[in-house]
Amino acid sequence: MLNAYLDIIRIRFLMMLAYRVNYYSGIIIYAINIGAYYFLWQAIYGTSETLGGFTVLQMTTYVAVSWMARAFYFNNLDREIANEIKDGSVAVQMVRPYNYLLVKIMQGLGEGIFRLVLFSTPGMVIVSLLFDIRLPTEWHVWLIFLIMIFFSFLINSQINILTGLFAFFVENNEGLMRMKRVAVDLLSGLIIPLSFFPGWAIAILEWLPFQAITYLPASVFTGRVSGAAVGDALLVQVIWFVVMIVPIMIVWRAARKRLFVQGG
Repeated sequence: MLNAYLDIIRIRFLMMLAYRVNYYSGIIIYAINIGAYYFLWQAIYGTSETLGGFTVLQMTTYVAVSWMARAFYFNNLDREIANEIKDGSVAVQMVRPYNYLLVKIMQGLGEGIFRLVLFSTPGMVIVSLLFDIRLPTEWHVWLIFLIMIFFSFLINSQINILTGLFAFFVENNEGLMRMKRVAVDLLSGLIIPLSFFPGWAIAILEWLPFQAITYLPASVFTGRVSGAAVGDALLVQVIWFVVMIVPIMIVWRAARKRLFVQGG
């Protein structure tokens, strides 16, 4: 069974490899995004040395690594699940001898590995040549960062799966998916680091899973979070990964019963 799931990762990787135009255009689009935010934050800082606890160099590095990490953890599992529910193919998927939700995670992972190897890595090289950013020199920082963005992928995929499963209960969850995407990009710290939010907002966001997707890994990568705090940041990710399993299982169980009633 493990080999079957590994094959799913491989197949999705090869499928992504077939769309090379999207691959090359994606690198250009992300470079443009990073460049736009780079010059925007340069203008915001002006003559200031630090803002929101970030130095100028930390902020430019944060922007670059956040967008490149997004290339790895981003996927459209919510839309895939919603479409399979709408066209009824989910019923066929559910009777096959594998876990439907785990298959979706493996498909997302195959896409993420493709983006990490052939998108994020060359993209980071290009961006580091074009803009003033500081990459860590310690190997353990890179190792911890890779572990953390893996959990970023898991948590983001869990949110996507939960969003997609709501298609069982509503006629059209397109609005919910759009709202989710905006919420993840904004509240995860991709667009604005969480330290720039008002104190009351930070207090709320600390109790939500979004910070574990972008803000915490990027803060470790830039050196803003170091020492024992790195372990605490990783622990937050692990806790949210475990916690998110509960609502997914509840919704999945209710969804399967609802599908049975519709088919009955």
